[in-house]
Amino acid sequence: MDGAAEFLRAMAGARAIEVAAVALGLVNIALLIRRSLWNYPFGLAMVTLYAVIFFEAKLYADAGLQIFFFAIQIYGWMSWRRARGEDGLVTVRRVSFRPAAMYGAAALAGAAALGAGLDRMTDATHPYWDAAIASLSVCAQVMMAKRFLENWLVWIAVDTLAIGLFWTKGLSPTAALYAVFLVMSLAGYLRWRQTLRTRMSAS
Repeated sequence: MDGAAEFLRAMAGARAIEVAAVALGLVNIALLIRRSLWNYPFGLAMVTLYAVIFFEAKLYADAGLQIFFFAIQIYGWMSWRRARGEDGLVTVRRVSFRPAAMYGAAALAGAAALGAGLDRMTDATHPYWDAAIASLSVCAQVMMAKRFLENWLVWIAVDTLAIGLFWTKGLSPTAALYAVFLVMSLAGYLRWRQTLRTRMSAS
């Protein structure tokens, strides 16, 4: 019991901005797993706070990424509104090989280019690590907006990389949040996969 309480205190942190971002992030992911359209207001608020947090930590790729996330959240909100089933929840689909290969190539090229730029032009402390998280996150967020099941697999990779980076930077609340995100991403993948299988078997 004491261990659980200590973990929760570590995740919440001491700063109000991180506490709020953690809470918003947890609600956002929980609603994504449920395929609820209402994940987006919480997501928009969360990325706004994390833009400030990451900029202060000199994680510039992640800070800039939040601007993209804000825009893609709005796109996703509109896209999901047009793709709901009779139960009001968004429908799930699989990505085909060609788009998947294009996402992978774009993420790899983006990470290499962004990492090189951060290394040469900024005082970023872990430019390529930071860039890999940023590039994969863009890929995952676009796939999420398009309702692809496999977005969760990319998020699992992002969460794993992010835990290590944020712990190294001393952002223990954010590292703890991403550990929770990792578990939730696994749950999201399993739940969306089951939803897709149920729909396909019924058709």
